[in-house]
Amino acid sequence: MRNLVILGGGYGGMKILSELLPNNLPEDVTITLVDRVPYHCLKTEYYALAAGTISDKEVRVCFPEHPRLNIKFGEVTGIAREEKKVLLKDDEPINYDDLIIGLGCEDKYHGVPGADEFTYSIQSIGKSRETYSVLNNLPPGSVVSIVGAGLSGVELASELSESRDDLKIKLFDRGKHILSSFPDRLSKYVENWFNRHNVEIINNSNITKVEEKRLYNHDEPIDCDVIVWTAGIQANKIVRDFPEEKDNMGRVVLTPQHNLKTDEHIYILGDCASLPHAPSAQLAEGQAEQIVEVLRKRWNGEEPPASFPPIKLKGILGSLGKKQGFGMMGNSAITGRVARLIKSGILWMYKYHNG
Repeated sequence: MRNLVILGGGYGGMKILSELLPNNLPEDVTITLVDRVPYHCLKTEYYALAAGTISDKEVRVCFPEHPRLNIKFGEVTGIAREEKKVLLKDDEPINYDDLIIGLGCEDKYHGVPGADEFTYSIQSIGKSRETYSVLNNLPPGSVVSIVGAGLSGVELASELSESRDDLKIKLFDRGKHILSSFPDRLSKYVENWFNRHNVEIINNSNITKVEEKRLYNHDEPIDCDVIVWTAGIQANKIVRDFPEEKDNMGRVVLTPQHNLKTDEHIYILGDCASLPHAPSAQLAEGQAEQIVEVLRKRWNGEEPPASFPPIKLKGILGSLGKKQGFGMMGNSAITGRVARLIKSGILWMYKYHNG
C-alpha cells in the first residue's frame, strides 16, 4: 500500500480529501492526515473569534471519515527526506510514499524588536483563542492597537469596534491609505466606515520597536493595553528550513506540478507555496485540484500534465462588522450590505458542503 501523507488540514488539505474521498482513492493508496487539532478550522473567520462575535464551535468543521483515512493529531517537527519520514513531537515518525505539506503560514515580524514577544496573533485557532481572552477581559476605555491594515487587520478592527464599542482602537498602516491594493473608491469607503465607528487610522506608520503595553511608531512611544499583530505572514518554519529555492516570503519555488524541484514525491500546498497570487483559501483549493490530478497520473504510471492553466480567483471579500462589507468580484468593487451578504453566503455554503 502507498501512503499519502498530508500535513495540515487547512483549506488545501480539505480539498485534497474531498477530491479523493470517498470514491476516487485507488485501492492501493491510504491517506494519513496530520494536524494539531481534531477538526478543520475556518481560518478566514479567526478575526471574529478573536473579537468575540462568534463562538469557537462556529469555526470548526469535522474531518471526513473513510476506512483508508487515518487522522493523526500531532505537531510536525521536521521531514527526514532520505528516510521518507515525517517527524512528530513526542511521537513515532510517519512513513510516506507521497507527501503534501500544507502547514500554513506564521506571523512575520520584519525584524521589529519585541514584536514576537509582546503582541497577540490571529494566525492559528490557539492564538486566536488567546487573543479573544485578552480582549474580552479588557476594562472599558482600554486602548487596543492593531498593527497592519490588510484584510485581517481591517476585519479584526471593524468586528472589535462593534463587539466592544467601549474600547479605543488604533489601526496602524504603512501606506497612505488602508487596503492600498484595492481601488481608491473601496479604500475610502472602508476608511469612512472606521471614521464613523471611532476607529483611529494611523497612516504612514513605521513600527520600530514593541515593548510590553507599548509600541513605537517612528520611534515615538504609544501606550496600549493590547497589541495585535496582523502586519505580514511568512511560510511555516518547517518549509522555510528546506534547502530549496524560495521567494521573499520564504515560500518554496515549485515545478509546474507543484512538487519540489529536487523531489517529485513532496508537494507544497497553500501558504507555503510560491504562487503568483497572495495566499488565500481559494488559491489553496485551486492548487489542491491540480495536485490531485498529478497524483492520479503518477499513481497510474502516466506522465502528469506538463503545465496547468493559471488558477483563477473569483474575487476577495471582507467584512466590516456584521452588516457591511467590501470586496472585489472580478474587476468590480462592491461595498455595503450586498458584499457582507455574499461573504456570509459563501461561508454558509462551504460549511454546508464540508460539515
